[in-house]
Amino acid sequence: MSTTHQTITLGGGCFWCTESVFVEVMGVVDVESGYSNGHLHQPSYEAVCTGTTGHNEVVKLVYDPAVVSTRELLEIFFVIHDPTTLNRQGNDTGTQYRSGIYFSTPEQEAEARAIIAELTASGHYGRPIVTEVLAVQNYWPAEAYHQDFFARNPTQGYCMAVAAPKVAKFRKTFARLQKS
Repeated sequence: MSTTHQTITLGGGCFWCTESVFVEVMGVVDVESGYSNGHLHQPSYEAVCTGTTGHNEVVKLVYDPAVVSTRELLEIFFVIHDPTTLNRQGNDTGTQYRSGIYFSTPEQEAEARAIIAELTASGHYGRPIVTEVLAVQNYWPAEAYHQDFFARNPTQGYCMAVAAPKVAKFRKTFARLQKS
């Protein structure tokens, strides 16, 4: 049986943290840290950090929708970051840390808008959700040293303080979706 993989790109703050969670999700076959939805062609980390390129730190997920649905990926996304803070996640501030869902199919867009509407109607966060939902544009992979950063540096201070708790929250909340 042939599998058709899909790609969705998510911005939920520092890509080290977001990547550290999604590499553990069953059905996710590739996770790449990168930059998207800015205006500079082939941006560098240093350029993105200036806040002038318009890019967001993101993870590009390639997944098998027969194993994990877009809905489940978005449910994880909304649990592991705060979608109510504009251009900020924790102590990380700047437009590169904004909450964003960058879709590659109309179905992904519809699912993103539906889950945001449900979360808004439920009052779950108590504040407005500021997650942008846009077609992915001008994606560029991050430098090699950013890829698999948490896996290679689990005892680094930022990883221990910020990424590790997100991984633990994923494991507790979504144990059924964790790779074995």
